[in-house]
Amino acid sequence: VQLQAYGGGLVQTGGSLRLSCACPRRTCSNNAMGWFRQAPGKEREFVATIGWRGGDISYGESAKGRFTVSRDNAKNTVYLQMNSLKPEDTAIYYCAASRSATGSSQMTQYAYWGKGTQVTVSS
Repeated sequence: VQLQAYGGGLVQTGGSLRLSCACPRRTCSNNAMGWFRQAPGKEREFVATIGWRGGDISYGESAKGRFTVSRDNAKNTVYLQMNSLKPEDTAIYYCAASRSATGSSQMTQYAYWGKGTQVTVSS
């Protein structure tokens, strides 16, 4: 199973990035999707999740008000729009496919994980 997150890069504080995650239909059809991140020396943390039909959206505290998760099922792609980026947002960002159609903040609910994409926010 190949999930691939892309769109990361280097951006200045206050800038924006849009991450994308391509997920094979056989894996992500009828499944919620999630975004997580892991900064150096820290545990992986929940960023956002979206249900199969595009509802059931929730965000981690660090993402609220700045990040927006969305999906296009016709393109088998999930997005994470990140605005007002801060240096503390620097991390590797991962997308994951849930075991169910309902979104969750719990990593244990996700069966498939993609390779991450690096986001670096300079001060």
